[in-house]
Amino acid sequence: MDKKSTQTLREGLIEYYACNPHVTNPTTQPTHFGKILRAHDVGHVIYGCDTGMHDELKILPLFWWTSECTFQTYLKMKNSPAVDVMYDDMIREKGALWLYGAVLSVLPSVLIDLIPIWIRTRNRQKLLPFLDFEPLLEQSLLDIRQEFDLLSLLP
Repeated sequence: MDKKSTQTLREGLIEYYACNPHVTNPTTQPTHFGKILRAHDVGHVIYGCDTGMHDELKILPLFWWTSECTFQTYLKMKNSPAVDVMYDDMIREKGALWLYGAVLSVLPSVLIDLIPIWIRTRNRQKLLPFLDFEPLLEQSLLDIRQEFDLLSLLP
């Protein structure tokens, strides 16, 4: 989460999984869904987002505005049976009331964070790879963030 971290993306992912043992390990999932999960986790590391509701709501627009992940990509992922299982499991574990309450409680602050990000990311030319991020694994997070002009978007 250090904005100027010089660890590689691979090292950042290892740290992310160590600090978040509750996160589903992508290697335990069907290949297609595992790839989506891993790309999402890569986003957490590159964008310096934690796994709280605020950052979970913030990360999807960050993907849309700064990476090759488009709304169409999201719709394909959203319609994946594995994604449906993930949402169903979360609702079963915590309850729909908890989920919607958690979203509503952080939504105002997420919107406040997203407005300046949206302004800074309009007409972006260089997009971060989404599903094909493997070439970035040995690069430092700082280099990736500089190359794709992400530093000003991080807290």
